Amino acid sequence: MSSGHEIVMAVWTGPWERVADFVALTKPRLNLLVVATAFAGFYLASDRPLPSWLLLHTVAGTWLVAAAAAAFNQVYERETDALMRRTRHRPVPDGRMPPLTALRFAWLLAGGGLVELALGANPLAATVALVTLVSYTLVYTPLKRYTALSTLVGGIPGGLPPVIGWAAARNALSVEAAILFTIVFLWQMPHFLAIAWICRDDYRRANIPMLPVVEPEGRITATQVVLYSGVLVPASMLPAVAGLAGPAYLVSAVGLGIGFLALALDFARSRDLPAARRLFLGSVVYLPLLWTAMLLNHG
Repeated sequence: MSSGHEIVMAVWTGPWERVADFVALTKPRLNLLVVATAFAGFYLASDRPLPSWLLLHTVAGTWLVAAAAAAFNQVYERETDALMRRTRHRPVPDGRMPPLTALRFAWLLAGGGLVELALGANPLAATVALVTLVSYTLVYTPLKRYTALSTLVGGIPGGLPPVIGWAAARNALSVEAAILFTIVFLWQMPHFLAIAWICRDDYRRANIPMLPVVEPEGRITATQVVLYSGVLVPASMLPAVAGLAGPAYLVSAVGLGIGFLALALDFARSRDLPAARRLFLGSVVYLPLLWTAMLLNHG
């Protein structure tokens, strides 16, 4: 296994393996959710029919910027990724791709995505995307090595994709965009704390001070999971108050929020691996269902 200080030689066995590694560098499953939330923000901001080309540019630009953030992250974290079971087979820490190749690819994606948004949508959408990229790459990613507060900081770029979509559709920001940001921001906390609990041995091995590592008993982790899940319930009702969605959405949001909060309370009581996995799976289901209810009951 190569460290970050050795010369890394690519060991691709064929063109398809090379393509697969570049795809892996973009974290496609994670960025599917990013693109979906950007689409939701775009659709909810559309108070009149908008041209399909505008949506296409918004989705493509958002995906490229998100893919760039993922690639920059993997270059920066290649040494710690090599120490963790769930990340050690990524292309850069595994030695299949030189860091410089991955870095050039990341810059290409970032430049393409920002230009796509600036010219295909509007400069405001590109600016929000740039803030997302910079805060994720230059603030959140380095902080992960030093403080458990990095999760809170990471919630900021994580909550901005729907704002990109909103800015692309309206060429303006508003209270409604802030509501969408707040929902995603609050949802991320129990989601990522569940991951941190499940993977705490990996994070400990890599000396990454996630909250379950610095406080192994889990009381603070459990408190934060319940707190953010609890605040998410009324926050998820705000789209109905702001006129983004109707009564059917409100009922769905309350039901989904109570169910998610129940999973958070279950984790807080037991603080064990099965409960953390249930919370994680619940979080994965919660957000798409909430967006779907909002989109179906919009207008």
